[in-house]
Amino acid sequence: MRRALGLALALALALATGAGAADRAVVTLGTATPGGGFPVYGDAVAETINALDPMLEVRTRNTKGSTENVPLLERSELDLGLVQGEVAHEALSGVGRPPADLRILAAMYPTPGLFVVRADSPVRRIEDLRGKAVAFGARGSGLVVLSRYVLDGLGLDQERDFQAVYLDRAGDGPAMVLDGRVAALWGGGIGWPGFVTVGRAPGGARYLAPDADGLQRIQAKHTFLKPMSVPAGSYPGQDAAIASVGSWSFIMARPGLSDDTAYRLARALHRGQASLAARLPQAADTTAANTVAAAPRPDLIHPGVRRYLSEIGLLH
Repeated sequence: MRRALGLALALALALATGAGAADRAVVTLGTATPGGGFPVYGDAVAETINALDPMLEVRTRNTKGSTENVPLLERSELDLGLVQGEVAHEALSGVGRPPADLRILAAMYPTPGLFVVRADSPVRRIEDLRGKAVAFGARGSGLVVLSRYVLDGLGLDQERDFQAVYLDRAGDGPAMVLDGRVAALWGGGIGWPGFVTVGRAPGGARYLAPDADGLQRIQAKHTFLKPMSVPAGSYPGQDAAIASVGSWSFIMARPGLSDDTAYRLARALHRGQASLAARLPQAADTTAANTVAAAPRPDLIHPGVRRYLSEIGLLH
């Protein structure tokens, strides 16, 4: 009888576990190519949410980056996708295409753009890179779009004025700078892996952003770009803050993602903010307050997220 009772309890536990797994919402999060900042961030977000809400299971998926994540979201091949600010701007505003029916789940972090060169490079200004080989990032990365806007604001053309190099993997860029195949690597944000790798290499690195006059010209032409700063010490060998321009990147949701799932995701992110920041320092900017502040319009925030933001007093 004791054995029969044990078998019955084991069967009941298995059925309960199976039922729980069946009820769990599996959410696919598209990131980018290995070696860039998005996969690291996506893993931290997934770990944080999965630890806090047993009814959610976020699974990350490597993609080509922001410019692939948008169409994948539109086709509902992803539930969530990491989208760099300039790509989000073009998609939501309908720049060169119909406006995308996507919604914001959360603001990720601000992304001020800049270049890195080896410390022994003769390059001192962005204009010194004219005619040289420059790695602008992975082909599908939103950072490539940001660089295009920044250079256009400076009166430069990414294809015509540089030997533009586009990478299959974001992680390939630092080695190309260090061995001289390219004169510079473009990137952005705080703690971006490519800049960290170059900065830690023997000999060190130097970081380049537009000067004050250049920043004014960029913002006059592309008003959606905002002044942003890279605090001193964000990268190896960076002794002073660097002023630049950029925008907020977002976690975007596909059309039809249920309000309940979006609500639970937003709640887990908010409750897990401290643990998310402990996993990845730049994720300290992933806050409910920043989502409200960074969204171009409140109606672009997912309705389920808006419900949660209203509950905690950030939206009315």
